[in-house]
Amino acid sequence: MPANETAPPVKKRGRRARLIVLVLVLALLSGFGYGTYWGMDNVRASFPQATGTLKVPGLTGTVEVKRDSHGIPQLYADNDDDLFRAQGFVHAQDRFWEMDVRRHMTSGRLSEMFGADQVETDAFLRTLGWRQVAQAEYDTKLSAETKKYLQAYADGVNAYLKGKSGKDLSVEHAALKLSDDYQPEQWTPVDSVAWLKAMAWDLRGNMQDEIDRALMSNKLTQAQIDELYPPYPFDRNKPIVDAGRIEGGKYAPQGATAGPNGSGPGKGSGGGTTGSQVSAGGSQAPAGGSPATTTGLADDTTAQGATVGLRTSLTSLAKTLDKVPAILGPNGSGIGSNSWVVSGQYTTTGKPLLANDPHLSPQLPSVWYQMGLHCRTVSNQCKYDVAGYTFSGMPGVVIGHNADIAWGMTNLGADVTDLYLEQVKPEGYVYDNKVVPFTTREEVIKIAGGKSKKITVRTTNNGPLISDRSDELGTVGSRAPVSSSAPDRGNGYAVALRWTALDPGKSMDAVFGIDRAKDFAGFRAAARDFEVPSQNLIYADTKGNIGYQAPGRIPVRGAGDGRMPAPGWDSKYAWKGGKDGNTGYVPQDEMPYDYNPARGYIVTANQAVVESGTGAGKYPYVLTTDWGYGARSQRINDLIEAKIKDNGKISTDDMRTMQMDNSSEIAALLTPMLAKIEVSDPDVRSAQKLLEGWNYTQEPDSAAAAYFNAVWRNILKLSFGDKMPKELRIEGSCMNVQEESSGPVDDLAKTVRECGARDADSAQPDGGDRWFEVVRRLVKDEKSAWWQTPAARNQPATATRDQLFARAMKDARWELTAKLGKDQSTWSWGRLHQLTLKNQTIGTAGPGFMQYLLNRGPWNLGGGEATVNATGWNASSGYGVTWVPSMRMVVNLNDLDKSRWINLTGASGHAYHDNYYDQTDMWAKGELLDWAFGKDAVDKATTETLTLKP
Repeated sequence: MPANETAPPVKKRGRRARLIVLVLVLALLSGFGYGTYWGMDNVRASFPQATGTLKVPGLTGTVEVKRDSHGIPQLYADNDDDLFRAQGFVHAQDRFWEMDVRRHMTSGRLSEMFGADQVETDAFLRTLGWRQVAQAEYDTKLSAETKKYLQAYADGVNAYLKGKSGKDLSVEHAALKLSDDYQPEQWTPVDSVAWLKAMAWDLRGNMQDEIDRALMSNKLTQAQIDELYPPYPFDRNKPIVDAGRIEGGKYAPQGATAGPNGSGPGKGSGGGTTGSQVSAGGSQAPAGGSPATTTGLADDTTAQGATVGLRTSLTSLAKTLDKVPAILGPNGSGIGSNSWVVSGQYTTTGKPLLANDPHLSPQLPSVWYQMGLHCRTVSNQCKYDVAGYTFSGMPGVVIGHNADIAWGMTNLGADVTDLYLEQVKPEGYVYDNKVVPFTTREEVIKIAGGKSKKITVRTTNNGPLISDRSDELGTVGSRAPVSSSAPDRGNGYAVALRWTALDPGKSMDAVFGIDRAKDFAGFRAAARDFEVPSQNLIYADTKGNIGYQAPGRIPVRGAGDGRMPAPGWDSKYAWKGGKDGNTGYVPQDEMPYDYNPARGYIVTANQAVVESGTGAGKYPYVLTTDWGYGARSQRINDLIEAKIKDNGKISTDDMRTMQMDNSSEIAALLTPMLAKIEVSDPDVRSAQKLLEGWNYTQEPDSAAAAYFNAVWRNILKLSFGDKMPKELRIEGSCMNVQEESSGPVDDLAKTVRECGARDADSAQPDGGDRWFEVVRRLVKDEKSAWWQTPAARNQPATATRDQLFARAMKDARWELTAKLGKDQSTWSWGRLHQLTLKNQTIGTAGPGFMQYLLNRGPWNLGGGEATVNATGWNASSGYGVTWVPSMRMVVNLNDLDKSRWINLTGASGHAYHDNYYDQTDMWAKGELLDWAFGKDAVDKATTETLTLKP
């Protein structure tokens, strides 16, 4: 245990101490008894020392840890090793439980902490092999410098762990030790690298869409499925990058006013300046960004029936995926982010302003940890002067700024996963009419309080067989009709996963490269290594430049477009290059970027990066066909343009106000239609009146927003939800359906009782901006089959749009009466749309008294799905908040000390610490904290200083 030389006592926290007494009293009244006495004794034992002096083995000099009143640390050292060793130490002080759970998750070892209930999840994660890939990255891909930093970070974590266990680490560790005498092991560099795999998994692109489309094919025709996945509206919602071109193997943006070296578009960074667009190969998308046909299994004549046979397989796979912890957010439910940068010509400061707010899963503590990493003197021995948002368990800063540049990230959403249907035989799998032996490995899953379980992981040239992880998945396809030319299905086709993150890469190198970049050329050079997950990287610098880079390892496919599971037995569907040593990926020099565009700003909010196709001004590669649909991005574009057209200058506070914009695009479209519908029921009519004069903003105190969103939810349920296959409907939702159906509406003579099977966070329709676009296209057809519904619950059948809307308005009225009461004056969107912050492990599934200790909330929020203030909710399951702006920042490149930031929760992961969730109230109100960066500003903000010594 590090020696405490000056050993000041831990500060008394009067306000929190009173809260603990209150919890004790409440618990006693509630009968918690012993549990709460135990919790009170343990909850404060792990609070970290924040003042005085500590010895940390391995340091070569002193490191100062200066914390402000919110516990946000700024670290000062004289060499890189000491800086990252101290970062590991401080991360462990505040967040070791989070770190410990995360490394067990990424290595498929949750059963060692939580017992047999986690075996299925561990088996799936072992099959994916995140830990093995991370080890290969560390061994073969990462630079010697990066590995040195990772080792220093691990040494810092272990210095903190020395001599500690149970309640010395966290109240959660105390609970675990009480139940199973659990003792944490040493931290390793690979533990840090593996975190990037979890990040990549949650941001993996369209895998959920691929599964959903295949499952829809059981009940809907291909034309109906295409209606539910419309093309991106390039005519209405701008892509990130204006038309550019590839010349000489390099991408050149159009409209740039100066290249990275200030002397012409793209000069010094790989951009060309003249010539026509050339095709670089790969699958092509027609104009509009949507494939003319769905390739893969759906249009492969040798595997038509296999799509049907996949239904059982993919249903089970979807259930397995729902059980995998989503650290960043519920994939496929609108997970996204906002970032934008405005040139100094349009700002009050005369230099760029850059904003970012990643939309991720709400959790306690937040996935982000604010921190500054400062070399007292920047030199070859100490290269870093950077601050921003870090991940506990990983060295470096992920999003933030240094002394010269600032950057943000949003999910690019590239299609980097493909599911392959495999023909399996006892001796291997079939590939081009030959049987190829599996690559296999044995995995032993240790189980707390039980016997270990051994599994065999089988891998094809298309990736691991994820269907092996379920008895149901292992026998799929037994009834699948197949054509005479399809391969023998035997006991069923298996499912393999091809995913870019399962190939070793260098993303960890990129983190450090970006942290120390000085200009756009250096930023782009570092971004080349940010292979997985693929992110939109937005940029600004203190010299006044703004930019954008799309990095990432994006596959170039042969046949197929990744929209549906592909026939793995046919080599023409393999990624180009595959496993034979060729890249098989879009060359980094040909990935889109932008630099000082003439319009003076850049917006990235998960919309299309660029329009793909073969015509003039089109991008020759398909990055994905499953973009976000641009509702948020276009709203941000519109807000910026409105300010510019009024000859206004955008301030830091304007950027903050834009982040909190609650305007609803779908409300603006539908409300005028809803207001015109004749309503005879006086109670429904009174609710309808709430929409009159409403400005379509979803403020937390708005009754109109509450009613509109209830109507929207019921429109989706009636027109689409009730016509979805059970595999996509929310678990537990039961209804009478046709025994056999060829479309959304048919004869109801033969019906069966059928219940939904999908997890609440991934059920459909989720109500995101894809559904905005679906409805936008359908409302013009007042007699579309989608508006037709059968009679139910004493309500007549509907045959037109307005009849369905009227029914949705009535259903919404009575739903809100049940939830909020009959008196409309008490209704508010915030009462429906609530955020509860939960500890992601014991706080969600532990004993009641532990959940009481660890969880916080609720908060009544504004915003909503696909608004700029993106507090997401899944319309299939209810109104509760499922993902949020996990942090917000606005960087002022004219004066970095006038930048501002906020976190969802707080710096501390220790329940009842002052900094456990001290930023949440401000976050909910849209407030930002001052962000000190320079030494004088940091010293002024410092309230506690801890000195770490050799």
